[in-house]
Amino acid sequence: MNLIDKTSVDNSARDRFDRMYYEIRDRICLLDYSPGTRLSETELAEEFGVSRTPLRRVLVRLESDGLLQSVHGVGTFVTDVDITELEQTYLLRMELAELSGKLSPASPKQTMVEELNALSLRSKQLLKSPNAREFSILIMEFFLALLQLTENIPLREVSEQLYMQTTRIWLKSLFASVIDLGDEVAIFNRELDDILTALKLGDLQAVSLIQKAHISMSFTRMRVSYQNSENT
Repeated sequence: MNLIDKTSVDNSARDRFDRMYYEIRDRICLLDYSPGTRLSETELAEEFGVSRTPLRRVLVRLESDGLLQSVHGVGTFVTDVDITELEQTYLLRMELAELSGKLSPASPKQTMVEELNALSLRSKQLLKSPNAREFSILIMEFFLALLQLTENIPLREVSEQLYMQTTRIWLKSLFASVIDLGDEVAIFNRELDDILTALKLGDLQAVSLIQKAHISMSFTRMRVSYQNSENT
């Protein structure tokens, strides 16, 4: 096999890995696979048209992300999430959000601004008819778009991993009626408008501080709501 052929195969294998990884990760984060769900390697391998060997590599990575847990002789299960257990993760996310405006900040590309404007329109449509799943997808796309504002790759990777660990808590809170979807959509709309304003001014540090404040207030709202629900 010549170098060109080998490169083509390597790229194809990487594409398949990424496709499986992101698809399964999204299903976990959107609660399509609820906590405690046992994943069938056989069924997933058949669905994606691969052998179990590359699939297992995907599952190992998801386990390192904290989204799966492998139990020897039993199987691979979706982990559960608890706001108390992940408090330190939220605190770290806040600090990383602020760092994104300081470590290798990158000027926003026009395509990114257009993407955020499109997300803003979708968010305003959700104000009229809130939908938890659609809103969760919107927030995920919003977060991933903002990662482009730093060229520090390790910072981006850690921020993304921690976000995926905590995002299910918010969605579980909605399904449990612990927090109000309409209120959350309205709050997100204001945050997105503020970030777009800061981007137009070229103030990336302001963007990072808005993100930090959003994470802090979101965590506080959920924690207080859980405490209130336990006391009633």
